[in-house]
Amino acid sequence: MLALPVPPPAPSIADLKEIPLPPPVPYTPQTAGWWVLLALVLLLVLWYVALRLYRWWRNRYRRAAQKELLAIEQAMADPSRRQQALAALPALVKRTVLTWAPRDAVAPLSGEAWLGYLDQTLAGEGFTHGPGRYLQALVYGDGAIASGDTDALMSLLHRWIDDHVPA
Repeated sequence: MLALPVPPPAPSIADLKEIPLPPPVPYTPQTAGWWVLLALVLLLVLWYVALRLYRWWRNRYRRAAQKELLAIEQAMADPSRRQQALAALPALVKRTVLTWAPRDAVAPLSGEAWLGYLDQTLAGEGFTHGPGRYLQALVYGDGAIASGDTDALMSLLHRWIDDHVPA
């Protein structure tokens, strides 16, 4: 008689073998070159942040002057406070200059010498031959300026506060 082949046993969960996992890969760099590169990048980022903070801190007087100039513009919209607001413009400009310029060199300047100094700090001749001449009238004259001239003067002063370079 012929023997029938014995069927293989049915697969069982007990016969399963665990698949070996690859060795763990660390997330930290393994060579010193990557640590040096990381340190250089961090130094560059810190240097950039410090430079930006220094510029922001150094220009705080510009932000304060712009804020005061905006308050003066708002006061000029009120006809009862217009003359008082216009009279505050030359003092604002002088105080702004005195924050970065030597007091003994700038404080005695007046008239054409003062306007010339302001022109040295901003490209062009906006103070000696432009709307900046009205600063003289506000200090020494009656302070009567036409509305269009006031707008040109305010525009010049905004530009000067933002863009002047200490002479």
